[in-house]
Parts: sequence; C-alpha cells; structure tokens
Amino acid sequence: MIAQTSDVVLERLGRLHPKLIDLSLGRVERLLAALGNPQDKLPPVVHVAGTNGKGSTVATLRACLEAGGYRVHAYTTPHLVRFHERIRLCGRLIEEETLIALLEECERANDGSPITYFEITTAAALLAFTRTPADIVLLETGLGGRLDATNVIRRPAVTAITPISLDHQSFLGDSISAIAAEKAGILKPAVPAVIGPQPQEAQTVIAARADKLGVRLHRWKHEWHCEAAGDGMRFSSEQWRLDLPLPSLVGTHQIANAGGAIACLEQLHGFPLPAEAIATGLRRIEWPARLQRLTRGPLVEMMPEGWELWLDGGHNPGAGAILADSAAGWRDRPLYLVVGMLKTKDATGFLAPLAPHARALAGVTIPDEENPLPAEAIAETARSIGMIATTTASVAAALTQFVRERPTGRVLICGSLHFAGTVLRENG
Repeated sequence: MIAQTSDVVLERLGRLHPKLIDLSLGRVERLLAALGNPQDKLPPVVHVAGTNGKGSTVATLRACLEAGGYRVHAYTTPHLVRFHERIRLCGRLIEEETLIALLEECERANDGSPITYFEITTAAALLAFTRTPADIVLLETGLGGRLDATNVIRRPAVTAITPISLDHQSFLGDSISAIAAEKAGILKPAVPAVIGPQPQEAQTVIAARADKLGVRLHRWKHEWHCEAAGDGMRFSSEQWRLDLPLPSLVGTHQIANAGGAIACLEQLHGFPLPAEAIATGLRRIEWPARLQRLTRGPLVEMMPEGWELWLDGGHNPGAGAILADSAAGWRDRPLYLVVGMLKTKDATGFLAPLAPHARALAGVTIPDEENPLPAEAIAETARSIGMIATTTASVAAALTQFVRERPTGRVLICGSLHFAGTVLRENG
C-alpha cells in the first residue's frame, strides 16, 4: 500500500481536470461554497498580481510585517522544491500532516467534480488560513488576475500590481494591454491599489479600469517614489519619507519591488509600523532563486576559488531585461550562462538583453519536465543572436566546461523557475 503523503494526494488531485490551466472562477467558487466560503472569513488581505516581482513583493511585505510583530499568512506560487513552500501559516511552512488533512478535506468536498490543481490547492490554502489565527493574509495570484483562483476575495485591504510584461500569452492575450486587463481584474471598488513600474500600455489599461471602479491608484513615480540614496534607499510618498537600507534581495529592480511593498504598508489601515521595523524587514527578506548567490552545496564545491555561482528563476523578456541590468554591473569577471527553459517561453526575448553581457552559454534540457525546450534549441536561439553557445547534459557538466576556460568567472543559472527548483534540489 502506498503511504499517504502530500505528494500522493497532490498527484491524485492533479487528475481531476484534463487541463493544467483552465482559467475560470466557477469551479473554485463551487468548492469554496461547499467548504463554507473560507475566503469570506479571512483577516485583512493584500492581493498581489503582476508578471515579474510578485513573489519578491510578498516576501518583502511578510518580512516587514513580521518584524513589526504581526502574524502573517502567505500564499505564493509556484514552489521550487516542495509544495509546502506555497502556504505559510504565521511565518512557518505548512506541516505535512496539516497539508494532507486539508487536501483530503477539499477532495471530499469537491466530490470528484472537474477542478484544476491550482484551484483545489488554492481552496486548501484559504481553508488553512481560517484554521490558524493571524493578523493578515498575503495572497499572490497564480496566473493573470481576473479569472485567477485567488480572485475570490470580495474586498481586500489593498491590491497591488507589479511590473507587467509579455508572458503566458496563450492564456492572457498576446499584447501588454491584454495582459494588463487580466491583471487589473483584481482591482476592487474603493480598495486602494499600489502600482509598480509599468509600460505605458499597461498604465493606460490599469488607469481606465481603476477609473471605472472608483479605485485610487498609488503609482510608482507618481504617488510614491523609491530610489537608491547613498548606501541605502529612500521611500517618499504623500504621507511617508523614509531613509532605509537596501533590501537584502540583489538587483536594482528590487528597490522598486521593495518600494511597492512599502507603499502597500502605507495603505494598510490598522497596521502601524515604525520605520525601524520596515528597515529590519528589508534586511531579512528571504526569496530563493531571485538573483540568489549560492554559497554552499555540491555545485558550489565544484567551483574553484575566484568563481561565483548565481541562480535566478526569471523566464520572460521582462525578467531577461532585469537580469541584464544586474549583469551590466558585473564587470569584475566574465559571465557565463547555464540556461534551461520551457517550450512555452520566448527564448529569444529572454536571452537578447543578456547576450551583450555573457561570454558564453550552455543550454540544458530541464530534467523530469513534461514540456522542456531542448538544450539544442536553446543553444540555436543563443547563436542566432550572436552568442557563443553549446549544450551540456547537466548543470554540473556546464560548470566543469566553464571553469576550464578561465581562472575566474561568474555563472548565472537561469531561464525557468522549474529549472531553478531542480538546481536547488540537486544542490541540497
């Protein structure tokens, strides 16, 4: 008999719908009604949508609120290594026994009806949040916003939209404007909305939706500003002017992400936070595979002195541009890329911004992935935009190849959150 683990239950739940993604609210609303509508029994909710930076924004909010002494639930997707990463109860990953019980409760309530994996696991998360007392819930959308399973919160305390770029076009539309319309679906009447840096097309769509609903927007470089200042950063808005340390997450883009989180804190009524708590939170943010330097593990041990190993889960053109911005500042040693991607992603759009900064690239086919972009296709794409590119059977093989070339270097493993999760598992 197979032991009843959360992995076994999750695999079973994944067979309840023929499609992995089928955007709709009807199925999850039906299940939530059968569960007693837990979404209506939550503490105040901050709901976050966007293409890039959602998880970093949630992680920053969580760190700052916890530094202020608040009990925080958080729901994020996807996970990197274990499903438990998606559900945090008062700062702690959900325990195995609790997760199994919740998933099985949702399975019984669903009674065999078609429902996607994300929908039923979102219902389990919302149910979990009602069973453990907390002060606030941080809720990250999975895909889009308007028809995302998290968009069942009737009146969140604050909504936020992080930077929008092209991604998931087959589900959200093939233009920035169409994608922005889906993301803006989380806006609610009279609920303040914090808006991060956006292309002009996205700004226009979001503003039109906000005007229709009577939503007051708090926009980057309009109602709030956050920029580097000396050794730290400065946040300023209509109410606040704060001199703060830089966030612990690496990259200049994280200043805007942190600013968006602070702007959300400013709009949260009933959650006073001294500047010292925000500063402490910024120093304590933890969010793996977001321009993360790996400092231990078997892959790091392969690297000679003078080499660095970095990991990022970015996978769309916007993420490629963000990584390129960081790579432009890495001039002390040559940069090498190890890239694994999914077939559904725009490899050219992701790699083009990085091409001028990388000495060479190694393409890897993501192992144990249903829809990987073959390593040779990644290498061919890289060559088509002027990069030196080869293929290797694994990350370890790529590292071995690169370290033979020079006495020092920096390797960035990137291209997919799925790939990043694989690397973190391999590296222990």
